[in-house]
Amino acid sequence: MTHPQLPLRLPPVAPDQRLTAFVGSEAACRLLAAAARGEHNDWLYLCGPAGSGKTHLLLAVVAEAQAAGRDVRYLPLNAFAGSLDVALQGQEHGDLVCVDALDAIADSAADQEALFHFHNRARAAGSQLIYAARAAPTLALWSLPDLVSRLSQCSRAYLPLLDDEGRRELLSRRAALRGMVLEPAVLDFVLRRVGRDLASLTELLDRIDQASLAAKRRVTLALVRAIVEQT
Repeated sequence: MTHPQLPLRLPPVAPDQRLTAFVGSEAACRLLAAAARGEHNDWLYLCGPAGSGKTHLLLAVVAEAQAAGRDVRYLPLNAFAGSLDVALQGQEHGDLVCVDALDAIADSAADQEALFHFHNRARAAGSQLIYAARAAPTLALWSLPDLVSRLSQCSRAYLPLLDDEGRRELLSRRAALRGMVLEPAVLDFVLRRVGRDLASLTELLDRIDQASLAAKRRVTLALVRAIVEQT
Protein backbone atom coordinates (compact mmCIF):
# COMPACT_ATOMS: atom_id res chain seq x y z
CA MET A 1 0.00 0.00 0.00
CA THR A 2 1.34 3.45 -0.94
CA HIS A 3 1.03 6.06 1.78
CA PRO A 4 0.53 9.78 0.98
CA GLN A 5 3.64 11.89 1.12
CA LEU A 6 3.55 15.20 2.93
CA PRO A 7 4.49 18.21 0.77
CA LEU A 8 7.15 19.48 3.15
CA ARG A 9 9.30 20.97 0.39
CA LEU A 10 7.21 23.94 -0.56
CA PRO A 11 7.88 26.03 -3.65
CA PRO A 12 9.18 29.55 -3.02
CA VAL A 13 6.46 31.82 -1.68
CA ALA A 14 5.72 34.73 -4.03
CA PRO A 15 6.46 38.27 -2.78
CA ASP A 16 2.74 39.04 -2.61
CA GLN A 17 2.09 36.00 -0.42
CA ARG A 18 4.06 37.27 2.56
CA LEU A 19 2.76 38.63 5.84
CA THR A 20 3.62 42.17 4.72
CA ALA A 21 1.28 41.76 1.75
CA PHE A 22 -1.71 40.64 3.79
CA VAL A 23 -4.65 42.99 4.21
CA GLY A 24 -7.05 42.14 6.99
CA SER A 25 -6.59 41.59 10.71
CA GLU A 26 -3.44 43.45 11.74
CA ALA A 27 -3.61 41.83 15.16
CA ALA A 28 -3.57 38.37 13.59
CA CYS A 29 -0.61 39.35 11.39
CA ARG A 30 1.40 40.58 14.37
CA LEU A 31 0.63 37.42 16.31
CA LEU A 32 1.60 35.17 13.40
CA ALA A 33 4.80 37.12 12.69
CA ALA A 34 5.87 36.68 16.32
CA ALA A 35 5.01 32.97 16.18
CA ALA A 36 6.98 32.51 12.95
CA ARG A 37 10.08 34.05 14.53
CA GLY A 38 9.72 32.05 17.74
CA GLU A 39 8.85 35.13 19.81
CA HIS A 40 5.34 33.95 20.72
CA ASN A 41 4.78 30.38 21.85
CA ASP A 42 1.00 30.14 22.24
CA TRP A 43 -0.80 27.65 20.05
CA LEU A 44 -3.06 29.51 17.62
CA TYR A 45 -6.36 28.82 15.88
CA LEU A 46 -7.29 30.94 12.84
CA CYS A 47 -10.92 30.86 11.83
CA GLY A 48 -12.73 32.65 9.04
CA PRO A 49 -14.89 31.98 6.00
CA ALA A 50 -13.55 30.62 2.74
CA GLY A 51 -11.54 33.30 0.98
CA SER A 52 -10.57 35.21 4.12
CA GLY A 53 -6.86 34.45 3.72
CA LYS A 54 -6.15 31.56 6.07
CA THR A 55 -3.96 29.60 3.66
CA HIS A 56 -2.19 32.80 2.57
CA LEU A 57 -1.27 33.49 6.18
CA LEU A 58 -0.10 29.97 6.94
CA LEU A 59 2.14 29.88 3.86
CA ALA A 60 3.46 33.32 4.78
CA VAL A 61 4.27 32.02 8.27
CA VAL A 62 6.09 29.07 6.71
CA ALA A 63 8.22 31.43 4.59
CA GLU A 64 8.98 33.69 7.55
CA ALA A 65 9.88 30.78 9.83
CA GLN A 66 12.12 29.23 7.16
CA ALA A 67 13.91 32.56 6.75
CA ALA A 68 14.52 32.54 10.50
CA GLY A 69 16.12 29.10 10.24
CA ARG A 70 13.33 27.24 11.99
CA ASP A 71 12.06 23.72 11.27
CA VAL A 72 8.53 24.45 10.05
CA ARG A 73 5.92 22.11 8.56
CA TYR A 74 2.79 22.84 6.49
CA LEU A 75 0.06 20.18 6.66
CA PRO A 76 -3.03 20.76 4.45
CA LEU A 77 -5.50 18.24 5.86
CA ASN A 78 -7.66 18.27 2.72
CA ALA A 79 -4.79 16.47 0.97
CA PHE A 80 -4.76 13.62 3.49
CA ALA A 81 -8.38 13.18 4.57
CA GLY A 82 -9.11 9.51 5.14
CA SER A 83 -5.53 8.57 5.97
CA LEU A 84 -4.53 11.18 8.53
CA ASP A 85 -3.15 8.65 11.00
CA VAL A 86 -0.46 7.72 8.49
CA ALA A 87 0.16 11.24 7.16
CA LEU A 88 0.74 12.78 10.58
CA GLN A 89 3.25 10.24 11.84
CA GLY A 90 6.45 11.98 12.90
CA GLN A 91 5.30 15.46 11.92
CA GLU A 92 5.00 16.63 15.52
CA HIS A 93 8.74 17.24 15.84
CA GLY A 94 8.98 20.51 13.94
CA ASP A 95 9.58 23.79 15.75
CA LEU A 96 6.37 25.08 14.19
CA VAL A 97 3.60 23.11 12.47
CA CYS A 98 0.89 24.85 10.42
CA VAL A 99 -2.22 22.69 10.09
CA ASP A 100 -4.56 23.95 7.37
CA ALA A 101 -8.10 23.03 6.29
CA LEU A 102 -9.36 21.34 9.44
CA ASP A 103 -12.84 21.40 7.91
CA ALA A 104 -11.78 18.60 5.55
CA ILE A 105 -11.92 16.03 8.34
CA ALA A 106 -15.08 17.21 10.11
CA ASP A 107 -17.02 14.15 8.87
CA SER A 108 -14.37 11.55 9.73
CA ALA A 109 -14.24 10.18 13.26
CA ALA A 110 -11.00 8.32 12.46
CA ASP A 111 -9.27 11.44 11.15
CA GLN A 112 -10.42 13.46 14.15
CA GLU A 113 -8.98 10.86 16.48
CA ALA A 114 -5.71 10.92 14.52
CA LEU A 115 -5.55 14.71 14.86
CA PHE A 116 -6.30 14.46 18.58
CA HIS A 117 -3.36 12.11 19.12
CA PHE A 118 -1.13 14.27 16.91
CA HIS A 119 -2.05 17.32 18.98
CA ASN A 120 -1.05 15.50 22.17
CA ARG A 121 2.23 14.25 20.65
CA ALA A 122 3.11 17.75 19.46
CA ARG A 123 2.43 19.15 22.91
CA ALA A 124 4.67 16.51 24.48
CA ALA A 125 7.40 17.18 21.88
CA GLY A 126 7.43 20.91 22.63
CA SER A 127 6.29 21.94 19.17
CA GLN A 128 4.01 24.87 18.41
CA LEU A 129 0.87 24.41 16.30
CA ILE A 130 -1.12 26.89 14.25
CA TYR A 131 -4.50 25.62 13.07
CA ALA A 132 -6.79 27.10 10.41
CA ALA A 133 -10.46 26.34 9.84
CA ARG A 134 -13.62 28.05 8.65
CA ALA A 135 -15.32 27.92 12.04
CA ALA A 136 -14.50 27.80 15.72
CA PRO A 137 -14.22 24.31 17.24
CA THR A 138 -17.62 23.19 18.55
CA LEU A 139 -19.41 19.90 19.06
CA ALA A 140 -21.90 21.03 16.42
CA LEU A 141 -19.13 20.52 13.83
CA TRP A 142 -16.83 17.95 15.44
CA SER A 143 -17.88 14.59 16.80
CA LEU A 144 -14.90 14.06 19.12
CA PRO A 145 -15.31 16.05 22.36
CA ASP A 146 -11.67 15.56 23.38
CA LEU A 147 -10.48 17.13 20.12
CA VAL A 148 -12.87 20.07 20.52
CA SER A 149 -11.50 20.55 24.04
CA ARG A 150 -7.89 20.60 22.81
CA LEU A 151 -8.58 22.97 19.92
CA SER A 152 -10.57 25.30 22.18
CA GLN A 153 -7.48 25.80 24.35
CA CYS A 154 -5.66 27.55 21.49
CA SER A 155 -5.56 31.33 21.26
CA ARG A 156 -8.05 32.30 18.58
CA ALA A 157 -7.94 34.88 15.79
CA TYR A 158 -10.86 35.60 13.46
CA LEU A 159 -10.37 36.62 9.83
CA PRO A 160 -13.33 38.40 8.23
CA LEU A 161 -13.94 38.75 4.52
CA LEU A 162 -12.64 42.05 3.18
CA ASP A 163 -14.97 44.94 2.38
CA ASP A 164 -14.46 46.91 -0.83
CA GLU A 165 -11.95 49.27 0.76
CA GLY A 166 -9.93 46.31 1.99
CA ARG A 167 -10.06 44.62 -1.40
CA ARG A 168 -8.85 47.82 -3.07
CA GLU A 169 -5.92 48.07 -0.67
CA LEU A 170 -5.07 44.40 -1.14
CA LEU A 171 -5.07 44.63 -4.92
CA SER A 172 -2.93 47.78 -4.91
CA ARG A 173 -0.44 46.36 -2.42
CA ARG A 174 -0.04 43.00 -4.13
CA ALA A 175 0.20 44.57 -7.56
CA ALA A 176 2.95 46.89 -6.33
CA LEU A 177 4.91 43.92 -4.99
CA ARG A 178 4.75 42.43 -8.50
CA GLY A 179 5.93 45.68 -10.05
CA MET A 180 2.49 46.58 -11.43
CA VAL A 181 0.43 49.74 -11.05
CA LEU A 182 -3.37 49.40 -11.06
CA GLU A 183 -5.03 52.68 -11.97
CA PRO A 184 -8.23 53.71 -10.11
CA ALA A 185 -10.38 52.82 -13.14
CA VAL A 186 -8.88 49.32 -13.18
CA LEU A 187 -9.52 48.86 -9.47
CA ASP A 188 -13.11 50.05 -9.83
CA PHE A 189 -13.71 47.59 -12.67
CA VAL A 190 -12.18 44.66 -10.79
CA LEU A 191 -14.16 45.38 -7.63
CA ARG A 192 -17.39 45.31 -9.62
CA ARG A 193 -16.63 42.13 -11.53
CA VAL A 194 -14.52 39.80 -9.36
CA GLY A 195 -15.38 37.82 -6.22
CA ARG A 196 -14.46 39.19 -2.81
CA ASP A 197 -12.44 36.16 -1.71
CA LEU A 198 -8.63 36.28 -1.74
CA ALA A 199 -8.31 33.25 -3.99
CA SER A 200 -10.24 34.96 -6.81
CA LEU A 201 -8.27 38.19 -6.45
CA THR A 202 -4.93 36.38 -6.39
CA GLU A 203 -5.85 34.31 -9.44
CA LEU A 204 -6.83 37.46 -11.33
CA LEU A 205 -3.56 39.19 -10.42
CA ASP A 206 -1.68 36.15 -11.73
CA ARG A 207 -3.48 36.41 -15.08
CA ILE A 208 -3.01 40.18 -15.31
CA ASP A 209 0.70 39.82 -14.53
CA GLN A 210 1.16 37.10 -17.15
CA ALA A 211 -0.79 38.98 -19.81
CA SER A 212 1.08 42.23 -19.14
CA LEU A 213 4.45 40.49 -19.39
CA ALA A 214 3.46 38.61 -22.54
CA ALA A 215 2.21 41.77 -24.23
CA LYS A 216 5.12 43.84 -22.86
CA ARG A 217 2.70 46.59 -21.93
CA ARG A 218 1.51 48.30 -18.80
CA VAL A 219 -1.73 47.27 -17.15
CA THR A 220 -4.66 49.10 -18.71
CA LEU A 221 -8.42 48.90 -18.28
CA ALA A 222 -8.74 47.41 -21.76
CA LEU A 223 -6.26 44.63 -20.89
CA VAL A 224 -7.99 43.78 -17.62
CA ARG A 225 -11.46 43.90 -19.19
CA ALA A 226 -10.34 41.45 -21.85
CA ILE A 227 -8.93 39.08 -19.21
CA VAL A 228 -12.07 39.19 -17.06
CA GLU A 229 -14.41 38.72 -20.01
CA GLN A 230 -12.53 35.60 -21.10
CA THR A 231 -13.74 33.76 -17.98
